[in-house]
Amino acid sequence: MAHLFTGIGTAVATPFYNNKVDYDSFKRHLEFLIENNIQCLVINGTTGEASTLSREEKNHLLEIAVETAAGRVPVIAGTGSNSTEASIEASKDAKAIGVDGLMLITPYYNKTSQRGLIQHFTTIVDAVDLPAILYNVPARTGMTIAPETVQTLSTHKNIVGLKDATGDFNYFSEVKLLADESFAFYSGNDDAALPFLALGGDGLISVAANALPNEYQTMYEHSLDNFEEARAIHYRLYPLLTALNVDVNPIPIKALTAHLGFGNYELRLPLVPLEEIEQQKLIHEFDSLKAGV
Repeated sequence: MAHLFTGIGTAVATPFYNNKVDYDSFKRHLEFLIENNIQCLVINGTTGEASTLSREEKNHLLEIAVETAAGRVPVIAGTGSNSTEASIEASKDAKAIGVDGLMLITPYYNKTSQRGLIQHFTTIVDAVDLPAILYNVPARTGMTIAPETVQTLSTHKNIVGLKDATGDFNYFSEVKLLADESFAFYSGNDDAALPFLALGGDGLISVAANALPNEYQTMYEHSLDNFEEARAIHYRLYPLLTALNVDVNPIPIKALTAHLGFGNYELRLPLVPLEEIEQQKLIHEFDSLKAGV
C-alpha cells in the first residue's frame, strides 16, 4: 500500500470559545494549513485535546475536516484509546464520515504486554478496514512498541506506518531495519524532524506546523534535494521550538494559533494557558522568526 502521505502533516489544534468548540475558527485554520502546503491533517490527537472532547465534538470536527480538505490532502482521525472497543467505535464513526486513515496510540494506564499490543491494534484495524498509523509516545503513555512488535504489525495490510515520538534514533534505526519496506515512518518530534528525515523517515506529524506549515514543508522538500538549505531552515526554526517547550503540548502552540487569529487562547481543564509574560515571550519569538530577525 502507498504511504498515506509523505512530508509534513499537522496534528491540528482544536480552538475553543467560552469552552465550546469554535468550528468556524477550526475551518479557517484548516484552510490556512492547506493553502500553506501542509500534506496531511491529523484530527483529534493529543494536540487537538481529544481526551476532553465528546464523541459528537470529535465527529463534527472530522466532518468539517473531510469537507474542507475535499480530497486535497488526506484526513487522519485520532481514534486510539486504552479501550479496544472504544477505539473500534470511534474508528467506525470516522470511517463513516469519510476519513482517509486512523492514528492509534498505545494503551495508557491499563498498560498491556507486547502480545496485548498486537491483539489490540489488529483487532481495531480488522474491525474497521482502514489504513492506520501507530503512535508510539512512551513519555505520555508509559509504554513503548518494541521493535519486534513493529516488525510483526508492519506486515498487516491495514497497519501502514508509525508516528515515532520516542526521540530515540537508535530505536528508529532498529525499527526501520526490521519493518516491512513499504511501512512509513513519521517523526513525532518537531525538533528532531531533520535528523529523522536524514535517517530515512518519510515525514513529520508536527505540532509547530499549526503555525509554520510552509516552513516545515519547505524544510522537508529541501531534505531531499538541498540538505544544506534544509539544515539552515532547521536552525532558523530551532529557537522557536525551544520556546515551545515552556509547557506541555498543546498549551504553547495554542498561544500561537490564537495569535494568528484561529480562535481564542483557551484550553480545556486540566490544561491552563501560559502566564501572560510567557505568552509574550513566545509570540515575540514567533514574530521575530516570521520577520526574519
